[in-house]
Amino acid sequence: MMRPLLHGDVSSAARVLLGVPPAERDLLCRRMITEAEIADRHVAATGRLHPDFGNGSLMSAARRRALADEPGFDDPHYCSCFELVLRHLIRFHVSRTRS
Repeated sequence: MMRPLLHGDVSSAARVLLGVPPAERDLLCRRMITEAEIADRHVAATGRLHPDFGNGSLMSAARRRALADEPGFDDPHYCSCFELVLRHLIRFHVSRTRS
């Protein structure tokens, strides 16, 4: 399922993506979303944090990695990363509603 998404979740994931080469961002974004989902299921089943992925939030999955300093939305690279996260989250939620 994954915990409710907030601005900080998207921002944290985008900051992680900003620190990796563009060719690696797509896969890494999907990986963080998957980790958040795995952690959320673990928390729901056990009542405890997932030992590797945290509390089931995208922020928790992202913050296991190095985060770039948060730039403003005048930074086109950051905007591109932020947009990538949003696109993947839309796909994730659309695929869940079709299941």
